[in-house]
Amino acid sequence: MKYIFVTGGVVSGLGKGICAASLARLLKQRGYRVQNQKFDPYLNVDPGTMSPLQHGEVFVTDDGAETDLDLGHYERFVDESLDASSSVSSGKIYWNVLTKERRGEYLGKTVQIIPHVIDEIKSFIYTNEKKGLDIAICEIGGTVGDIESQPFLEAIRQVAHEKGKDNVLFIHVPLVVEIPGSGELKSKPVQRSVRELQSAGIQPDILVCRSPAPLPEELKAKISMFCNLEKECVIENLTASSIYEVPLLLEEEGLTKQVLRKLSLDQHREPNLSAWKAMVEQIKNAHRKVKIALVGKYVALHDSYLSVEEALFHAASSRDAICEISWIDSEKINKSNAEELLGDVDGVLIPGGFGTRGIEGMVEAARYAREHDLPLLGICLGMQIVTIEYGRNVLHLKNADSTEFNPTTPHPVIDLSCEQVYITDKGATMRLGAYPCRLKEGSLAQRLYGQDQIEERHRPRYEFNNAYLKSYEDSGFLISGRYERRNLVEIVEIPRQTYYIACQFHPEFKSRPDKPHPLFVGLIAAALLKGKKA
Repeated sequence: MKYIFVTGGVVSGLGKGICAASLARLLKQRGYRVQNQKFDPYLNVDPGTMSPLQHGEVFVTDDGAETDLDLGHYERFVDESLDASSSVSSGKIYWNVLTKERRGEYLGKTVQIIPHVIDEIKSFIYTNEKKGLDIAICEIGGTVGDIESQPFLEAIRQVAHEKGKDNVLFIHVPLVVEIPGSGELKSKPVQRSVRELQSAGIQPDILVCRSPAPLPEELKAKISMFCNLEKECVIENLTASSIYEVPLLLEEEGLTKQVLRKLSLDQHREPNLSAWKAMVEQIKNAHRKVKIALVGKYVALHDSYLSVEEALFHAASSRDAICEISWIDSEKINKSNAEELLGDVDGVLIPGGFGTRGIEGMVEAARYAREHDLPLLGICLGMQIVTIEYGRNVLHLKNADSTEFNPTTPHPVIDLSCEQVYITDKGATMRLGAYPCRLKEGSLAQRLYGQDQIEERHRPRYEFNNAYLKSYEDSGFLISGRYERRNLVEIVEIPRQTYYIACQFHPEFKSRPDKPHPLFVGLIAAALLKGKKA
């Protein structure tokens, strides 16, 4: 088995995750069994308790792991479902080490960074060998200069020593800077970050240089000389028109060829990229426009809704359209300005979230969409918002609410799940991961999915209160999806509306650029029709 380690230098956010995901796709298209893994230096056990405004969205896997958003990129590019072992933080590493120490598993030894923490990191790396893979691509989060990253760099250095150089490859993603005004490209940041990596005992085999402009041959030669690697291994990584074009650009630059050569793998396997190229061309040539209002509480950082944004992009592209997102802060919308903020959009999406801030704005957006027959998709919290709005304004349940927002509401149409009542810890304690859902025959949900039974990923703590089930159903509020084993409401819709559907799960996590999710496709199709009529 082969290992590829991807590190970054100078600053974070250079696109290591996209690079790792793109390489995985290129290798998969050559017939290799490949999977991605992410190591993050932060001390949180997982991102589940972190603010989306600080860290971006929490991506949930089928087995219920709350993970870094880069796992979303991996799944979307490679179309492989990942698991809890695919996302590892320093917090998880230290938690395991300290738990073993408390159990006496170290037999009285002094517990130290070396060997115990390093060995724990390597144990997560080596879990890939149980998966029947040909190649594991492991991304190290942060930058090589971070104090927190040092144990991970030592661990991958040891992996190279243990597995042999023919089986381990180091790819470094540094930044080439452009001097403002002169347009001159400078490689000093590349040299400094490589030197930092070398000081940790790691010599990168390939540099994927993030650059604002094409790299001149003489600059590549300079980087090659000062960073101690072949010129062919200095790969240009320009900003693409779409992230899904990156695999094609890296293939043209010869990244995969150098990877295969360095790992002593068959360089003559040709990748089958025809379908991917066709998809990218479809994205580039899309000419219709559709405008969707995303009404959320974390819109200050768009990465908070990264998978939602991508799922809208996938669905629009499949309909030969470009989706323009109107990012609306739910704290800033009310009855007096709803028409101003939503009057020119073709559809509304209310995404997930937690806490009381901005809730009334979301309720107002749901009311406006319902009363104006504006296509709407609600996700997780969005389903709860739809339920609250309908209860207040159609069923006239005064002050209907969720007990999350108002514990003393006279009408708790959304309530804490019975399994959550005695839980006090916040991390990894929600209803997490994939659960089955039975769709009601003849419903919009069943028509969209084209099947009776589905399985989607969840992350709720509060659920629809079944005590109000009959009142809602009698009024025409259709419960079109259920988790039958616990009789939990999973999908609701209002059939008399053009498109008004909401789900307790997160459909965005299963959307792919070449396989858009049906709930998003339905929203875009209805929104395009709305825009055409307008």
